[in-house]
Amino acid sequence: MSENHNRHLESPAAGQVRTRDRAALYRDNEPAFADWALGAGLAAHDDLTQVRVHDMVDILERRGRVRDRAEAWRILAAADRITKAAMWLVVHMTYARNVRTDGTPLDAEDFKAGPDGHTGGSLNMVPAYVGYLAANALGGMTRSWLMGQGHCVAAIDAVNLIVDNMSSEQENRYSFSDPGLTRFIRDFYSYEITAEGRPASALGSHVNAHTAGGLIEGGYLGFAGLLYGHMPQPGEHLVAFMSDGAFEEQRGSDWAPRWWRSKDTGPVAPIMIANGRRIDQRTTMAQSGGVNWFRRHLRLNGFDPIDLDGRDPAAFAWAIFEIEERLAADALAARERDGAPAVRLHYGIAETVKGFGFPGAGTNRAHNLPLEGNPRTDAAARRDFNEGAANLWVPPKDLSDAVLALNNHDASGRSKERAHPLISRPAVTPSLPEPPWHASEGRRNVSPMEGLDRYFEALVLANPGLRARVGNPDEMRSNRMNATLDLLKHRVTAPEPGMPESETGGVITALNEEAVICAVLANKGGLNLAVSYEAFATKMLGALRQDLIFTRQLTVAGRQPNWLGLPVVLTSHTWENGKNELSHQDTTAAETMWAEMSDLSRVVFPVDWNSAVACLRDVFRSHGAIWTMVVPKREVPDVLSLELAQRALADGAVCLRDVGGDDPELILVAIGAYQLAETLTASDRLKEKSVRHRVIVMVEPGRFRSPRDDHEAKMTASDATLEILFPETAGARVFASHTRPEPLSGLLRRLDTGSRKSRFLGFCGRGGTLDTNGMLFANRSSWAHVLAAAADVTGRRALDFLTEAEFDAVQGRRAPAGVLFKGHDV
Repeated sequence: MSENHNRHLESPAAGQVRTRDRAALYRDNEPAFADWALGAGLAAHDDLTQVRVHDMVDILERRGRVRDRAEAWRILAAADRITKAAMWLVVHMTYARNVRTDGTPLDAEDFKAGPDGHTGGSLNMVPAYVGYLAANALGGMTRSWLMGQGHCVAAIDAVNLIVDNMSSEQENRYSFSDPGLTRFIRDFYSYEITAEGRPASALGSHVNAHTAGGLIEGGYLGFAGLLYGHMPQPGEHLVAFMSDGAFEEQRGSDWAPRWWRSKDTGPVAPIMIANGRRIDQRTTMAQSGGVNWFRRHLRLNGFDPIDLDGRDPAAFAWAIFEIEERLAADALAARERDGAPAVRLHYGIAETVKGFGFPGAGTNRAHNLPLEGNPRTDAAARRDFNEGAANLWVPPKDLSDAVLALNNHDASGRSKERAHPLISRPAVTPSLPEPPWHASEGRRNVSPMEGLDRYFEALVLANPGLRARVGNPDEMRSNRMNATLDLLKHRVTAPEPGMPESETGGVITALNEEAVICAVLANKGGLNLAVSYEAFATKMLGALRQDLIFTRQLTVAGRQPNWLGLPVVLTSHTWENGKNELSHQDTTAAETMWAEMSDLSRVVFPVDWNSAVACLRDVFRSHGAIWTMVVPKREVPDVLSLELAQRALADGAVCLRDVGGDDPELILVAIGAYQLAETLTASDRLKEKSVRHRVIVMVEPGRFRSPRDDHEAKMTASDATLEILFPETAGARVFASHTRPEPLSGLLRRLDTGSRKSRFLGFCGRGGTLDTNGMLFANRSSWAHVLAAAADVTGRRALDFLTEAEFDAVQGRRAPAGVLFKGHDV
């Protein structure tokens, strides 16, 4: 159907009269259509939806996508019944502890003592998800789906059980029978825990690894809007469900039309469930003018809004079909115009009432517990529940027939929705060219970021079949990613002549860290890299953590991730970005990421060119992991040979110096390039003083933690490895870290020999408009501070290693310039 045709249908006054006339004409001339149009007792299909769906069925019949029109009406009638039944099951999940499939009323003891559930949003999601299933059945094609409001998972789990689309874990535990459904609803918010300390239930409060077809948890609202436009590969179709409450979270989704292109991305159908309420009040959208305001907002941001009835599964099926039709027409027109600007991305607005279909709809209560009391103890609430449930009950025979009609997967040769395309991709295996090693350590000063840039360019060129994406908040050239930028180019709607820009560029750039990190998190079938100023990567942490915890759930459930590791490169970092004040000096991102499970959250501190490119190669040897790489952009000395660099990445650390034999009395540990430089300077002085010591370069501190479970234990260093690098006889230890010392000392408890024998140096939150030397001194991390700490842990005086002038500087009695360093390094 054309855009103009639909606008004619939706026009007011006379246009609406013609719509009603057409609906009546269709009902009079096609009995099967008339039967469907009556609805299934919950809400009849409005005239506009009837006309839209009738015209959609005409097109599907002409294209041979349905055997005959009667089949289409059977599918749509089935969707009505499954919608009612799933809503019936959703309210039981919240309130009931027993299920009666014959529909008889429940007694007081049949209800939970402590009901719980995001009931209103889940009720609203049922027709949306069933409409998605109906669209697949009508078109003979299984699309992928994404739900941003993960707390509405009850809708997904209820529908999946009814239509037998469950994950293996749920399929082995639940069935559509009184005992099977009773177990199902009792598992919902059961809080039961296993001996291993994991939830015993295969259900969760949000989408989890056992939710058939789930792609994200959706617990941190708003991220689906940043992900969907980058997710499908060409040939894959995605339906993205979002909420008006989540719309307040992330405004980056407003830019999806800037980045979606039919040339390299599959069709996307974003649909917002606009119920006008969030947890305890109306949404900002509702307060600003409701759907009328949102339509204007969408048009201003490059979208084409499409209204639909959010209570009707057929309206959702039509909207999915219509959005894809318009995208296909736009793509054809763009090809004919040879390089036309980006299309207006079509966007469904499904207006409804929160909790529609059950008592309490439209109230603040609908968010969680829509009834005014607990049916277990409140007779009025029990009456309301039984009456509301009776309006939703579907006789088992009618429901069984409906499920058969909707589950036409075998007839159409398509996969079940639990195995939709985005969740069923094979493992990505890239071609890994040899990194551009520097042949040997020679103390040449080079930028490790230039090494990363050269190697990522080579990886992209070696893997033309992998869609490449770079998430860039800003400053690609400043961060020395020149070759990558020139190859992939900024993705824009109107390229500027002479600039590295293209409509189909691979660099996603916006001054919104959440939006750009989601661009690469979404591209799970491709080759990705994100690069950011270290301080501003803190704004990415919510999205990164959401991805990590869902991936971890999958691995615990035995489903290994099949997408490549993601390097998140933090550069222009704390120790080399002093000139920009404390706002640009922050080590939080690395510290937060090593708090996550270290088998998937790898936090690495390359110290030079070879260790940086070795790390990047290891990233793309991994699957599912996020690698936080803290990398200098300034020139730093080549320190590690390619053999030492590879050993450091393999073991997490490597011994760089062993001064005085195999029996050191002191171990110096450097984490970070600038910390290594200071540690080596301190080592030179210790060598002059004939102190037996060892210098360890630690590139991945998480390898030396105490593992928190079996998955983490597989990648942490063994006791034997620890004894080789850190012999117990060398109890005196100084750790000089890029990060704050306190989180590091907690991470490295296995290596900490106590407050009298171990010292941890690092970022103390001090900074300002300073150079690198100034930052090191201000944060008590200069070579002289390392020596003072070394004297302390070995039972010596600081003056054994430092001159009086140097000691005065360390003690804060004189300025360091000319004493600890010659001058400024700018």
